[in-house]
Amino acid sequence: MPSSQPPRSAHFADRLLARVRSLGHPLCLGLDPHLPLIPPLFRHENMEPHHPATAEHVVRFLCAVLERYEGHVAVVKPQVAFFEQMGASGFAALEKVIARARELDMLIVLDAKRGDIDSTAQAYAHSLAPESPLHSDAITVHPYLGRDSIEPFTHAAETYGGGVFVLVKTSNPGAADLQDLTCGGRRLFEHVARMLAPSCERLRGSCGWSSLGVVVGAHHTEDAIRIRQLLPHALFLVPGFGAQGADARAAVAGFVPGPSGREGGIVNSSRALLFPPGSHTDDLATWERAIDEARDRAIEALRAATRG
Repeated sequence: MPSSQPPRSAHFADRLLARVRSLGHPLCLGLDPHLPLIPPLFRHENMEPHHPATAEHVVRFLCAVLERYEGHVAVVKPQVAFFEQMGASGFAALEKVIARARELDMLIVLDAKRGDIDSTAQAYAHSLAPESPLHSDAITVHPYLGRDSIEPFTHAAETYGGGVFVLVKTSNPGAADLQDLTCGGRRLFEHVARMLAPSCERLRGSCGWSSLGVVVGAHHTEDAIRIRQLLPHALFLVPGFGAQGADARAAVAGFVPGPSGREGGIVNSSRALLFPPGSHTDDLATWERAIDEARDRAIEALRAATRG
């Protein structure tokens, strides 16, 4: 299939927004290969993480999924932990999956949630470099070591035309344990958002959006609106849509009007897209139909939410 992705530019947000606008929806395909859930069509025995064949079968499964999504999504998000559990063969599998996604003209957000002192962060940020075996267009990081732990990632983003998504308000139930604590009259996640604002403005592209984005869970609609006030040009990476229970309208609560509907980020779904009802089968046609139906439902829900 001929590529419909715009030519590569030096700015992640410009590339991502051009592709999202072209497709008309913000769906991000999460690549979380839960080994017990791999369908019989792609399984090897019990899929134990330590078995040398397991990683090979994960690659077969995820590449088959990617091919069902070719031309349908702008971006995919592999979760590093699911590959790391398989050891060296898992990292080799991650390299292959990233390479295949790139061949299919998909942008890659590496979901690694990095965060460390600045010298270590520089090593983590190398995944944004084109020569990296795990070369990705963007990476997720957490902010709780402070501004200097994020700066190596923003510097790499500027150098290589990449992106950074910083955790601000996450979708897990325990997020409130820290993120909602009141400090100096503001909640902690608001302090994080305010801390990011100067870098966010510095990394704005010609489309108006910044390559410094934030992770904001779909269940927190009022908080998403508040974060949008604090970071008007930050792209949101929104988890929680699909298997975690949030609907499409909640997922785009922090989006704003754009040229052809509400925009301002990407909405991730993983399990609902990888393991939908009817996909646990050893029949290829049945599996393809289940994957395609889940894909189309998610896309249509998000299209309706962004245009409503």
